[in-house]
Amino acid sequence: MGHRLIAGCSDRCAIPHGHNEYISVTLGAGPANPQAARLDGQANMLLPFAEAKGRWHHFIDTRMDHAFQLGEKDPLLQWFAQNEPSRLDRLVVTPGDPTTELLAALLMAKLNAILKAQGDRLTVRALEIRETPTNTVRLVGSDPAPYLPAVTRPPEACWWHRADDSTRD
Repeated sequence: MGHRLIAGCSDRCAIPHGHNEYISVTLGAGPANPQAARLDGQANMLLPFAEAKGRWHHFIDTRMDHAFQLGEKDPLLQWFAQNEPSRLDRLVVTPGDPTTELLAALLMAKLNAILKAQGDRLTVRALEIRETPTNTVRLVGSDPAPYLPAVTRPPEACWWHRADDSTRD
């Protein structure tokens, strides 16, 4: 994926550039009903593996892979809207600079929304993004809210809280 950071932390990162980002997720039994975590002695799964990973993999492979991440105030968004509107669908728009730290929190929220839509049988326990061999962000727990920037719109208006394929609002 590619991104650019314009908040002034690094002039080097203000130029669009890319990383081979690797995302690892740890899942656990969902929060809805702890008794539902008991294996049934037959299928012995909380959720079929293909179902548990299929929706998430589809989102990552079709929406995040080779996407370009921009902050919602980045002037390049307007440039794309005017000059290459067909490419808007390949943009991931974030509240503020699209750092790896923020991306981890946004993706944790997105995965939680997807898992909730699948019946809340699983929940995220940790999410890790390896941006480079020496730069890894790992969030532990299932609640990304402490890491997310405050936004004035309701949660359902934010792409990261919806169980769909959106990556911008």
